[in-house]
Formats: sequence, structure tokens, C-alpha cells
Amino acid sequence: MDFKNIHIGQIIHQRVLESEIDIYRICKFLHCSEDEINAMYTSKSLDSEVLLRWSKILEYDFFRIYTQHLIWYAPALVKNQSAIKQESGLPKFRKNIYTKEIIDFILGLIANGEKTKSQVITEYRIPKTTLYKWLGKYKS
Repeated sequence: MDFKNIHIGQIIHQRVLESEIDIYRICKFLHCSEDEINAMYTSKSLDSEVLLRWSKILEYDFFRIYTQHLIWYAPALVKNQSAIKQESGLPKFRKNIYTKEIIDFILGLIANGEKTKSQVITEYRIPKTTLYKWLGKYKS
């Protein structure tokens, strides 16, 4: 999966083929025609409400693809000590979302000797406690 260049229509089409869901059921659930469904397959991006409906019918969290993009490609935040913290009305999430693929990749780097634990902590900004929990939980 290419998390840098996301083409959500192709990913949805792949999931539809894997799930073998009838096109008429999809049309009824999404309240659109077969032509509109085919147009979505060719679309690079979709409205979030439409993507939510796709996630429900296909039982797959398509939003995680974008979250993975943010984990891999978002610039590091620089914390300014002198900045005044403003409270946000947006929900605050306590944990970062690390998929199984990310965890396997990181643990593979350590297992193969490509990176040390401290290099992983520094380069990927993974908390030390999180990395050690992964090492304990996912021992191969």
C-alpha cells in the first residue's frame, strides 16, 4: 500500500472485489446509481460522509489509511515553550494509532539489526514505554 499517494477509489474497489458484495446492495446502501459507484472507483478522493458509508458497508476503516499517511509523512511538531496553550473544542485522543503493519515494520528493523531501540525511539518518535510494550507483546 502506498500511503504517500492515496487513491481511495481504487482501494475501495479492491475491497469491494475482496468482499464480493453485490453492486445492487451497495447502490441501495449508498443511495446512488451504478454509474455513480463506478465514478467513485475512479475518484482520487471522496467526501467524508460517503467514505464513512463505504467503511460501514465494507467493514473496513478507510480513514486509517489517511491516519497512516499522517504518521509517516506529517512534519514533526516543534513545541514552543513560550507559546500560550489554547484549549481546543476538538476531541483529544490519548493514544496514537499504530497499525499492525507499522508495529511489525518497527520490530522488524530492530530484529534484523538495522536499527537500535534508541534509534527507533529517536527517528520515529515512538515513546520508549510503547516500544518496550510492543517488544514484550509481539515477541516472535
